[in-house]
Amino acid sequence: MWGSTRWNCSTRCSGAFRSICSKMMNPRESISPTMDLEKQRRGILMVETFLLSLAPWLLLAAGALVLMKSGRVRIASTMVGAVLCGWPLVTGQPPTVVDQLIRILFGAFLIMAYFAPIRRLLITRILMAKVTKILPSISDTEREALEGGTVWWDAEIFSGSPDWDSWFSQGTSELSVEEKEFLDGPVAELVHLVDNWKDRQNGTISDEVFEFLAKHGFFGMIIPKRYGGLGFSAAAMSAVISHTATISNALSITIMVPNSLGPGELLLHFGTEEQKATLLPRLASGEEIPCFALTEPEAGSDAAGSMKSHGVIVEQQVDGKTVLGIRLNWEKRYITLAPRATLIGVAFRLFDPDHLLGEQDALGITCALIPAHLEGVETGQRHDPLGVPFLNGPTSGRDVFVPIDAVIGGEQGCGKGWRMLMKSLSAGRGISLPSSSAGGAQLCLRVAGAHASVREQFGLPIGRFEGVQEPLVRSAASSYSLDALRLATTLAVDSGEKPAVISAVAKAFATERLRDVVNDCMDIVAGNAICRGPRNVLANAYSAVPVGITVEGANILTRTMIIFGQGAIRCHPHVTSELEAIEKGDSVAFDRAFWGHVGFVFANSARSLVHRISAYRFCESNFDGPIGRCQQRIGGLSAHFALATDFAMATLGGSLKRKEHLTGRLADALTWMTVASVVLKKFHDEDRPDGDADLVRYQLETCVVRSEEALAGFVQNLPLRPASWLLRLLGVPARTITSGPSDQLADRIAAELLDGSPLWQRLTADVVPPPAGSPGLATLEFALKKVVASRPDSETLKSAIRSGKLAKRPTSTLIERGLAAGVIDEQGQKRLEEADEARRAAIEVDVFAAGVSPAAEPYSIDTPADPIAKEGAGE
Repeated sequence: MWGSTRWNCSTRCSGAFRSICSKMMNPRESISPTMDLEKQRRGILMVETFLLSLAPWLLLAAGALVLMKSGRVRIASTMVGAVLCGWPLVTGQPPTVVDQLIRILFGAFLIMAYFAPIRRLLITRILMAKVTKILPSISDTEREALEGGTVWWDAEIFSGSPDWDSWFSQGTSELSVEEKEFLDGPVAELVHLVDNWKDRQNGTISDEVFEFLAKHGFFGMIIPKRYGGLGFSAAAMSAVISHTATISNALSITIMVPNSLGPGELLLHFGTEEQKATLLPRLASGEEIPCFALTEPEAGSDAAGSMKSHGVIVEQQVDGKTVLGIRLNWEKRYITLAPRATLIGVAFRLFDPDHLLGEQDALGITCALIPAHLEGVETGQRHDPLGVPFLNGPTSGRDVFVPIDAVIGGEQGCGKGWRMLMKSLSAGRGISLPSSSAGGAQLCLRVAGAHASVREQFGLPIGRFEGVQEPLVRSAASSYSLDALRLATTLAVDSGEKPAVISAVAKAFATERLRDVVNDCMDIVAGNAICRGPRNVLANAYSAVPVGITVEGANILTRTMIIFGQGAIRCHPHVTSELEAIEKGDSVAFDRAFWGHVGFVFANSARSLVHRISAYRFCESNFDGPIGRCQQRIGGLSAHFALATDFAMATLGGSLKRKEHLTGRLADALTWMTVASVVLKKFHDEDRPDGDADLVRYQLETCVVRSEEALAGFVQNLPLRPASWLLRLLGVPARTITSGPSDQLADRIAAELLDGSPLWQRLTADVVPPPAGSPGLATLEFALKKVVASRPDSETLKSAIRSGKLAKRPTSTLIERGLAAGVIDEQGQKRLEEADEARRAAIEVDVFAAGVSPAAEPYSIDTPADPIAKEGAGE
């Protein structure tokens, strides 16, 4: 009853609304024929007068919005104010009290907008004093973290109006001939040396592999040739890590650590010439194995604030000479390569109580290089990081004395360690971890795609079932976006940038998406992914996923504090200038930055509203069709995001950094818009191949809906409700507008990922082919070739069953009965039998003897895979 009443009320209200609108739009038709003629005329005149009077105001509002959207806020405001003040004069009506008030306010606006000295005296000075009081204090380490690195495409997203033409014109980072030969030579050779199952059993990669890495310069990829290194580009380093991650995750970790944040990179950027000349050649050749010790039992995410390791400037007798140096004490853990390292980079707090260097007692965080053989240094113990066989362990030092020259940068480097670390994070965050994640995702997709084609249930390959297709398509889209992100960050570094925010985005997104890909592919491969052994390719990836998520700033911290916290200050076009002006007490600079910020907010308000009203049709697009529409939506979401950022800072002030629900959502929005941008760039740089279009569209639509979800969550949970309502009025979505990729789109992509398709090959191009006949991926891919070759014969048999030529059961004699009935020939019989045998070998799992631990059982393969392995090896 209540529902019926509500429906009737709603119907009546909507009918009345339509009637009113009809009368306004068609005044002559709405007049009854029985009405007095004079009343008709007056009514028509009133309606037409109202519509005519409304037109100029609509034109004025549209013009103002267009001007504000393009950043001409002062011109738009002047235009609106002039019309408001001059309208009574045009109409000939006497000015009212409201008109007079508008003129007074407009006059004040003109003075403030165009006479800067008066504005600074009357308004800016007061504002600056108030802002200075409410700003939270920023420690030296926080400031150094905020100032570390550079801004890049992330600043365009914060601008609210990204310059897509500039983005697509940045080109690509190409590999040199030498770098390509390295991938085809030493990198490809590693697959014959690494044995993942033996390494798991032994808990480490073999000495043979270590020697091979040192011999071929893997530890010195970033070291210039003049110091004996390979001098590779960031793109080459990324490619090496991505490729080796498909061989062994422990191998890629072992390679990436000496080439990212550690002694080598710190020496390159901050070391003295003597340090470079002495140590870099030894690091490049593998004579010195480095590690870098930062994390402590009580200093994890807050490494700078909670650090207990310390050193004291002292003078000590060494070989009869007085040497100025540091007496060090440290306790570190989770240090990769520490058990084997010969040169330990240590971060510690440095003190000078005797003022041997100057007047300061506490000099700050310092980085020094400590030879592992010195008295008091302890290394060799190991952690077990979820069974992943890379070397990781604790290190400690008790009263270890080193000369002052051991400090990176010498005496001038004392107290500058944190700044060094913050400026060098781009390699670890932006290259190493995203590259290893990209390689890991490609390996998982290669296994899952092949398994979904080979494994059959209910008479069909499991890849034909929509339940399997869904995670397979998700994995493919994630693999594409991870490779796009890897290529973009390496381009930035090779272009001379050190993109701090983009690197944090890349690290968090890449490692999280790898977790999703691994889980999805584990679900597809199912039991074959659960039983560990030489045949299981995915178990190692599954174990290693949390390692990447935890290191180089745990993802929880990166998402809630670093991405948006650093981005809001570094990437915003005005906030950094405002903070610098306040710190210097420069009212002129603050006036320029603050009022520029106000104009920026008004411009983005207009952009946000216009884009939402126009369904983002006015946003820039470099593509046609659905991909172009996705690009337009990303451009519009950028305006929403920029406006939401300013509302967050204005309404929450210094407390924003503690509102991690909100900063996490804004970080999510920034992340998904960044991913959409790099996906578009990869598609553009590769000349927009038709075979990738559906997958690109799928990922872009995912990015759009996830960005909308993040912004909607922010708007819904903004503590100051009037600010939330105003954001909604200005077009920022309070709910998702799009629905994400459709099932039909996913079906088309899934069909292109099976049977060793070109798309599947392109998406897994970095996977290093395993030795023919080896268990695991090689056996699976051999089976895939046999199954695909026999697919026409299999379809012929199924057609014969449907037509009644052959009985469906018994299936064990189907091939023989098909041959006898003339449905297939002898070649078809051979292809089908070979495919069945290969399929059987591919789905086998490892079995271990009773009463013996699999981890201790000697390495051996004696299963039905052997005949296939021999045939594969002979091909």
